[in-house]
Amino acid sequence: MRFEWNTDVASCGAQPTRVWISAAGPVTEATAADFEAFAGSSDLRGALIVLDSEGGSVLSSLEFGRAIRRRGMATTVGQTSKVMCPDGTVSHSTLSSKADCESMCAFILIGGVHRFVPAEARILVHQIWLGSKRKRSLENQYTANEVSLVQRDLASLARYTIEMGVSIELVEAAARVPPWEPLYSLTRDELRRFSVATDELSFKLTGFAPSMPAESTASSQQTGMNAQRP
Repeated sequence: MRFEWNTDVASCGAQPTRVWISAAGPVTEATAADFEAFAGSSDLRGALIVLDSEGGSVLSSLEFGRAIRRRGMATTVGQTSKVMCPDGTVSHSTLSSKADCESMCAFILIGGVHRFVPAEARILVHQIWLGSKRKRSLENQYTANEVSLVQRDLASLARYTIEMGVSIELVEAAARVPPWEPLYSLTRDELRRFSVATDELSFKLTGFAPSMPAESTASSQQTGMNAQRP
């Protein structure tokens, strides 16, 4: 997963005033640590993190979600694109709310103190599974230790969901969908009823824009997804 500061104010040299953090790509075992390195000592309380991810590692996602909650951040779903200045430098970023937050991304989303799910966005869930055996999951053989691992992670997921103040129905909805079936898209009613979405505000950055730190161009490096558990 890559983390990067963005502003939607055209600058081409001017000081940006409104910012958000984009978090895009798969969640690997290193993602939570990458986010800690990206955040550093910055005061991110009230900052908005915009998720665009197919999910990935269960335990790293839970650690990442707790880091978001600990810092008092807001979360939403969207795709960030860059607009360039004539000289080739980045002018500003644009944000589209037409994006997907899949699998463990849904559980990162609920780490936010405030959580916005735009009407155009989709929150897609399914069962957690062994990433190394996700493909051809019906044809794979599983050891007792592997089954035990999935059960342990499911318990951790349930505890985290309650810890975040979200209904356990979110875990139940995900657990009904095996990995060989299409992901299930949560309805608007479910998003509200499960408390996945806490606010019905328009998809805006206003009110969630702390000053961009000097090291705003820093971003984490995307890493591989070897043997990840989605």
